[in-house]
Amino acid sequence: MPKQIKLAAHFPGVNNTTVWSDPRSGSQIDFASFEHMARTAERGKFDFIFLAEGLRLREHAGKILDSDVVGRPNTTTVLAALSAVTSRLGLAGTLSSTFNEPYEVARQVSTLDHLSGGRAAWNVVTSPDAFTGQNFRRGGFLKREDRYQRAEEFLTTVRELWDSWAPDAFVGDKKQGVFVREVGRFVHSGPQFDIEGEFTLPRTPQGQPIVIQAGDSDEGREFAAKSADVIFSRHGTLEDGQAFFTDVKRRLAAYGRSYEDLLIMPAATFVLGDTEEEAHEYAREIRYQQVRPATAIQFLEQVWRRDLSEYDADGPLPEVDPDPDAEPLTWGRVQHDKDNLETARKWRALAEEKKLSIRELVIEATTRQQFIGTPQQVAHTVNDYVQSDAADGFVLVPHLTPGGLDEFADKVVPHLQELGVFRADYTGNTLREHLFSQ
Repeated sequence: MPKQIKLAAHFPGVNNTTVWSDPRSGSQIDFASFEHMARTAERGKFDFIFLAEGLRLREHAGKILDSDVVGRPNTTTVLAALSAVTSRLGLAGTLSSTFNEPYEVARQVSTLDHLSGGRAAWNVVTSPDAFTGQNFRRGGFLKREDRYQRAEEFLTTVRELWDSWAPDAFVGDKKQGVFVREVGRFVHSGPQFDIEGEFTLPRTPQGQPIVIQAGDSDEGREFAAKSADVIFSRHGTLEDGQAFFTDVKRRLAAYGRSYEDLLIMPAATFVLGDTEEEAHEYAREIRYQQVRPATAIQFLEQVWRRDLSEYDADGPLPEVDPDPDAEPLTWGRVQHDKDNLETARKWRALAEEKKLSIRELVIEATTRQQFIGTPQQVAHTVNDYVQSDAADGFVLVPHLTPGGLDEFADKVVPHLQELGVFRADYTGNTLREHLFSQ
């Protein structure tokens, strides 16, 4: 039997993926937008909808970075509202282990799991920088090496709280007048947290909500292998995906876990057309909408750490090298490039080899996983990635809000179903059943 593909829908956030200037784009904040995408994902029998988190507005060169979409509502509030307009779709939200407390996160996610009848998932992130921390009482109080230590104990503590009620603690016997047998008392004492008391909610419909981990650093891979149900990655090519898949699955045995206990779901974009040529032409148009001249220069300035505003985005790369000792110009965005000089060297070589302008180079260098073609071609390509162990499924990121997922749900999903690699209907009620029941 072929592997069954897992699918999630990412509500586009604050990156330049979102073509907010397209006439078909709607609000990023109105509930109607979230509702539209959630209903589409559920119509397509997706496993879950996924929301990122933004705890501070991004800045570039001292100003709010408003070339991209700016502003993101509170994750758990949106997911709670979506639980009322969906019945089977999983609801996954990102919450930081750096700037929250275990008790409040345990309570928020547990509440969502109860409200939704067992469809909640928590994406554990460590939040990268002191810039974000300035919005919080303790500021940027953790070094990089300490964040995962806190995250590990944070997740352990949350799970202790979720498990603190006995499975039969809730009685609800109206005749005997017994509501609960024993409330959930907890005691946790560790380097990061020293708390005790009673948790406010009984065990959730899923037993424990699904745990997602995002990130592909060595610490992140180890954390996911030890503790997560799903890892959200960013590997684009088939070869990169297979290497990541093999490495992360290999780590599971050290924690007594099997190959099937952790699902790998990279982010992916898609562009459809009636013909392959039409799809590629449309994809090219979209990339130029996503990377406008100002956006290209901003990307370059992230790497160069210099003011390059006088350069022409349609011209060649600057002759001057990056300044590795300068402060970053962009704040609030994850910095994937640790060695600016090495990144610049690779970009120069790529630009020279392919004769690329600044804008063309940024498009080439920042394009992630993309499925481009007719609906049937895209279905076959998605399936090839999963059957060849480059992924267990994908978190799809449409470029239009809120209607960008419609075409995939209506045109690609039926082909996946014909291939026998995606459900024709939900067979379970909880997100855990969607993800781990064949």
